[in-house]
Amino acid sequence: MSYPFFRICRSETGLGLFAVKRIKRGAYIATYRGPRLPNDEADRREARGARYMFEVNSKFTIDGSPRSNVARYINHSCWPNATPIIGGGKIVIKALRTISPGEEITYDYGEEYLGYFMQNGGCQCAGCRIRKAARRDQRRSARKRGR
Repeated sequence: MSYPFFRICRSETGLGLFAVKRIKRGAYIATYRGPRLPNDEADRREARGARYMFEVNSKFTIDGSPRSNVARYINHSCWPNATPIIGGGKIVIKALRTISPGEEITYDYGEEYLGYFMQNGGCQCAGCRIRKAARRDQRRSARKRGR
C-alpha cells in the first residue's frame, strides 16, 4: 500500500511512521482505525497483552491492532510533532507543527502511558533517550575531571 505523506520503517523504538514529504502545521495525517470496543472488553484484552488500544471516551476504546491502521505506527514522544483529535467517536492525527521529510511522526500518549513506563524503567522515546545519554555523559565527564 502506498501512502502520500509518510512511510513505515524502523525507528529507535521499533517501527515508526516517517514523513516522506513536508507536512504542514494542522494538516491531517491519519485516522486511528480499528474495531470499537466497550472499555471493559478493551481492559480485558490489554490484560492479556493487547496493544494499540486508544480510549475514545468513558464508554469506548478503539483497538488499533489491524495492520491496515497506519496510525498504530506513530510512536510516543514527550516532544511530539502531531496530536490526536478525538471527536464524533473517531480519532484523527494532525500535525502540531511543520514536519520535515525524514522526520518521525510522534504524539504524546498521555499521563497513563507515561505513569506505567516511568514505573518500569522510564520513558523510552527518542527525546528522553537522548537526554538520559547526555546526563550520563556529563556524570562520566565530571567523574573523570574529579580524579
